Amino acid sequence: MNQDKFANEESDSRVIDEFVPAALAGQRVDRIVSLVADIPRAAAASLIEAGAVILDGVAVKAGKLKATEGQHLKVELALLPKKQLPMAEPNINVEIVYEDADILVINKHAGIVVHPGAGNPTGTLVNAILAKYPDVANVGDPFRPGVVHRLDAGTTGLMMMARTSRAYESLVDALSRRLVTRRYLALVWGHMSAASGVIDAPLGRDQRDPTKMAVLSDGKVARTTYEVRQAFNVPVDCSLIECGLETGRTHQIRVHLATLGHSVVGDVVYGGARSVLSSPRPMLHATSLSFTHPVSGKEMKFSVDLPSDFAAVLAKCSQRVD
Repeated sequence: MNQDKFANEESDSRVIDEFVPAALAGQRVDRIVSLVADIPRAAAASLIEAGAVILDGVAVKAGKLKATEGQHLKVELALLPKKQLPMAEPNINVEIVYEDADILVINKHAGIVVHPGAGNPTGTLVNAILAKYPDVANVGDPFRPGVVHRLDAGTTGLMMMARTSRAYESLVDALSRRLVTRRYLALVWGHMSAASGVIDAPLGRDQRDPTKMAVLSDGKVARTTYEVRQAFNVPVDCSLIECGLETGRTHQIRVHLATLGHSVVGDVVYGGARSVLSSPRPMLHATSLSFTHPVSGKEMKFSVDLPSDFAAVLAKCSQRVD
């Protein structure tokens, strides 16, 4: 499976070209398209109706068709009917940290999904941005216009978007060449075995649950750096760590930390929810972002404080000296 296109927060493509992985074998084609393209099921159905979904060289006629492992899947996202494209929604709160004619930098709040996808056809960041900046509709992928990289719904903090095609192409290229610096703060269970380190573990779709990611020997390269900021033992052993992304796979930080036995506090998907230190969401925040402006060439650097919910959970933690 070509995880570069779908398990990668760094890129968006108008064409899906991959092989059906074992995790999705036996699933309906419309569900597979919805999952791998991260679009609503209705949009996947529209693509099938438009003849844009090809399985082993043959256009799929019915979404209920079930695929088998290894079948060649190709989807032309550019053929998505306009009625299925995101619409402007002016009543969604979005915090703009910086804007100019080419780019936007946003402080994403908790609970908001970045773009329409399976289970979230409306109410997303993209819908809000289209209301404020209609020109973004023609930038990049038509279903996630302007989106250069993403944050999970429960993750807060900084992300950038493009307002022009020139900026979009430049920023996507910069991400692929690892020229963008993204730093995160995470509150995790337990104490790390080292004060700093690199987690180098390939990621792919979880073979038991295709909506999740997992460390797989044949997955795509994924590297996360970390440095312990502070260790606590009250009310329980936990640590505040700073993470850096050398790649940008879906759920990368969350999966990597969970694999080490240090799930992000509040992460119900990857084993981080415990009553001893309750949290409304995963305690993961994109705290800083730096990159070269795609047009002016100026070095752009941004940082934001922890949101109030993260700060409140962190305030419950302390270090008791015996």
